[in-house]
Amino acid sequence: MTTRQVEHEITVAAPAATVYRLIAEVENWPRIFPPTLHVDHVEKGEHSERIRIWATANGEAKQWTSRRTLDPQGLRIGFRQEVSTPPVAAMGGTWLIEPLAGNSARIRLLHDYRAVDDDPAGLKWIEEAVERNSRAELAALKQNVELAVADEELTFSFEDSVQVHGSAKDLYDFVNEAGAWAERLPHVASVRLQEDTPGLQSLEMDTRAKDGSVHTTKSYRVCFPHHKIAYKQVTLPALMSLHTGHWTFTETTGGAEGTEGTTTATSQHTVVLNTANIARVLGADATVADARTYVHGALSANSRATLGHAKDYAEKH
Repeated sequence: MTTRQVEHEITVAAPAATVYRLIAEVENWPRIFPPTLHVDHVEKGEHSERIRIWATANGEAKQWTSRRTLDPQGLRIGFRQEVSTPPVAAMGGTWLIEPLAGNSARIRLLHDYRAVDDDPAGLKWIEEAVERNSRAELAALKQNVELAVADEELTFSFEDSVQVHGSAKDLYDFVNEAGAWAERLPHVASVRLQEDTPGLQSLEMDTRAKDGSVHTTKSYRVCFPHHKIAYKQVTLPALMSLHTGHWTFTETTGGAEGTEGTTTATSQHTVVLNTANIARVLGADATVADARTYVHGALSANSRATLGHAKDYAEKH
């Protein structure tokens, strides 16, 4: 069978070790690769791992598993899909990070692939997809790595938690059943929830701000019954260029027989501010610190409201 090999590269204004770390630590991927929704580990060794990746492709959310080999000394990461989807028979490659002068680095992305039955049309389809995706991936990586290195003040994370006398399952059900939020949550005006693949949701929502204005957002959600729901917003409010997060439900104590235990429900957010819109939204004199405070307050208020209603729901069940 014919194996094709192709290479793409880009130069970034960031130290090679920092670039390697951002690619090696998969929890960073939703922040640095726009199509990536969520990544977690199936297996994790010192220099090898299996990861599950949820990402969008042509507007649809997909999931696959890859094996990776990590070489922090050589600044090298190998990857290979465990099960490929036709017309791809096999797909793998390597990230190579090379230090350059002036605290910059060259990123080389190598791919090798085969088509099912060596089909010429399949090979052409894969070639075009790899070319398009590699260029887009490297351009986004450059932009987001340089942003992360240049101004750490723009990126921040926080969480809100509530203690509930109820089960993790009931709390999970409340957040998972987002299609009912317009009836259950006062700040939600309308909801469009789609779940073609179990556990993989598309959630479009109109929410009311304190000033009465309505904002439309769209997120993809990856659901892990009954302990976690991870999400990434793909349609964002003006002050954010990235918003990811997760809901977690952890049973902290078990109740005596016939009584409910206690569960900690947590909403976590990671945000990158969009500085281009600060003056338009908050006024000409507004600073990055003002934007952080505003976004943190708005997201936290919605999270606390949702957690409060989820608590009431779980404690009545």
